[in-house]
Amino acid sequence: MNTTLVKSGEYSVIIVEGRVDTTNAGEFEKAVMDVVESGTDKIILDCTGLNYISSSGLRIFLIVHKRMLAKKGCLKLCSLQPGIKEIFDISGFSTIFSIFPDQQTAESD
Repeated sequence: MNTTLVKSGEYSVIIVEGRVDTTNAGEFEKAVMDVVESGTDKIILDCTGLNYISSSGLRIFLIVHKRMLAKKGCLKLCSLQPGIKEIFDISGFSTIFSIFPDQQTAESD
């Protein structure tokens, strides 16, 4: 698992690559929460390179979502691979998160 932070307009974009599972969920949570707590109120999680997510990873997404709601911020997901999108659909997370086909669409919404 690797995360990369880039600024794009008013958004902090966190690019997630690899697997998010029990072995690295803590590392992923710290990387994302560091961005949340840096004061930014608009985050896009770009999941182009995310190829596996376990329930531990889903929990982190939910924690971040709740934290952003509490601070009246905006969290968007984009570029979910078909297998990852299916997991979000089955778990009901697709109804919780704002999911976009790509980063450009997420930024313009």
